[in-house]
Amino acid sequence: MSRDRTSLDTLVELAREARDQAGQNLAGEQRTASQVSEQLTALHRYRQEYADKLNAAMRDGIDPATMRNYQQFLASLDDALARARQALAAQQQRVERTRQHWQQQQQRLSSYDTLAERREAVRRRDEQRREQHVSDDLVNNRLVRQRSSHFEH
Repeated sequence: MSRDRTSLDTLVELAREARDQAGQNLAGEQRTASQVSEQLTALHRYRQEYADKLNAAMRDGIDPATMRNYQQFLASLDDALARARQALAAQQQRVERTRQHWQQQQQRLSSYDTLAERREAVRRRDEQRREQHVSDDLVNNRLVRQRSSHFEH
């Protein structure tokens, strides 16, 4: 029984470590997703500011070469925004895969914990039965001694 207990305890510990590692990985992927999201927001804000500058320049009058430069730069910002959106979508997929892996590890740990709890309940029940048996034997032996001493008198 102690070998099974040791094996199960080892499985519980390994599962706990795997779950904890998966949790750390999940936290890291979530941090990265947050950073990518912040970069996307900043890039979007920068693009909006640059577009506002172009509109102001157009109101004030702008030569065609400067206008083309603004438009080319806005186009490059739009490309960068598209790439940033793709990066965020890919990162969110990584977060979801990592979350699923963490959940699987948590379920595995819960299963081992349940087995360990059942094993402990069986051990306690068996111990209580042994204690009851010892107690019953003591009471029976005492009764036998009392009866035998009663008959001797």
